[in-house]
Amino acid sequence: MNHLELNWHNALLTRKENGHLRRLRPPNEGCDFYSNDYLGLSADAAFQQTIYEAIGRDTRLLTGSTGSRLISGNSDAATGAEKRIATAHQVEAALLFPSGYKANLALFSCIAGRHDTIIVDELIHRSVHDGCLMSTARKWKFRHNDLTHLEALLKKASGNVVIAVESLYSMEGDFAPLGAIVALAKKYQAGIVVDEAHAIGVFGKGLVHRAGLQQEMLATVVTYGKAMGVQGAAVLGTHLLKEYLVNFAAPFIYSTGMPGVQIVSITAAYDHLERHPALAITLQDRIRHFRQYQLSHLSQESSPIQSVQFQHDGELRAVIQALAQAGIRAYALFPPTVGQARLRVSIHAFNSHDEIDQLCGIIQQYEYRK
Repeated sequence: MNHLELNWHNALLTRKENGHLRRLRPPNEGCDFYSNDYLGLSADAAFQQTIYEAIGRDTRLLTGSTGSRLISGNSDAATGAEKRIATAHQVEAALLFPSGYKANLALFSCIAGRHDTIIVDELIHRSVHDGCLMSTARKWKFRHNDLTHLEALLKKASGNVVIAVESLYSMEGDFAPLGAIVALAKKYQAGIVVDEAHAIGVFGKGLVHRAGLQQEMLATVVTYGKAMGVQGAAVLGTHLLKEYLVNFAAPFIYSTGMPGVQIVSITAAYDHLERHPALAITLQDRIRHFRQYQLSHLSQESSPIQSVQFQHDGELRAVIQALAQAGIRAYALFPPTVGQARLRVSIHAFNSHDEIDQLCGIIQQYEYRK
């Protein structure tokens, strides 16, 4: 073992001793309260059949795109899907990416320059922070959803300024005050980027679309690996933004284009959700049923992500063990990943009232009540 490998070994050993070692595990059977499949599309047989039939009509979709989209990897499927997505969201243009991580990496790596400032909510996704690391712009963080702090930073910022938020935060389960952020952005002539990863599908075309704020955004990022049940992402905005990314976003320029099967799956997801609006209505019913238990919520009432606080790590470990014994899967988060131990519960349209009753009954034995 050389010195570099020894460093790796010691880093892993430290993480294991702290109880934070990550491992790849086989899929668990049981009642799902931990995936991001909010509407259940990933296991929807009718939806799967729609994708299967689309591929059957053109088996070339099954293989790779052969290169970057700027060389040999572009396709009618990709350009057609981007037009379909732009129309659905009522924006000028869309640009596809294989994942939300890569979309944010591409966007934030190039939208601001050396003399500019990107101000991000402290709880924004890691992909945004990594994209900013590739940028020459300075990055500042404002306290989560704290508009007073955001305005204080806007007053000090120099150059072109970009504000970056999520519409629905993945661990807290709360919403960004988009209307108020738009007002601040106008006051200080800043641009806004909103990541809609956990909102699209759950709230139609997303919270930006629902509020009619598309034209107020510098860019919006939507991803398809959660409520949409497939995989991929798109950056939404103007024709100018799309052309700029095609020319200056390295993660787009130097990546092989998405395979046709992934692109067709995305358009099929839009079509399926438009035909089945009841899925989102059912999800809200399940969220209301969960919230009637009045647990120690950090989350807002219509969010499919419900975080429940625990005073001590031991209580959370005990509830996770009890849930596992009952065949229920939920996700535990411990300090320092979060400030206070919590259980992240994902509510789905396919969760029954009885399943939610069982989950909440177990949580109530251990949860922290202020």
